[in-house]
Amino acid sequence: MGIFSVRIEVGDPQAAGFEPFEALVDTGSTNTAVPGSVLRRLGVSPQYGQEFELANGSTVESDVGRTWVRVNGRQEYTQVVFAEEGTEPLLGMITLEEMALGIDPIRQELVPVRKKRK
Repeated sequence: MGIFSVRIEVGDPQAAGFEPFEALVDTGSTNTAVPGSVLRRLGVSPQYGQEFELANGSTVESDVGRTWVRVNGRQEYTQVVFAEEGTEPLLGMITLEEMALGIDPIRQELVPVRKKRK
């Protein structure tokens, strides 16, 4: 479906302070990832390490934690990956699902999604 950028804000675990970023929305990416130095500066603690496969097929071991992310006026306490320095922030599908946001590939924007109750 493609890749485009959106403005996000990543906050500290108490939601007291946020930093703005342009983040890639890649429909093939599961996880939200932010450079580890940013997450540490915000006071986010790693909870565990996990191996991830990158788009180029290589694998990396990265820490994973949880903190607040804001997108389009929505805010969610979500999983974040401590990415390597110099990595562009990435907004993943887990966070989008938690925020009930979908992707409009034609307009290259995020759109609200209604969740169906069973």
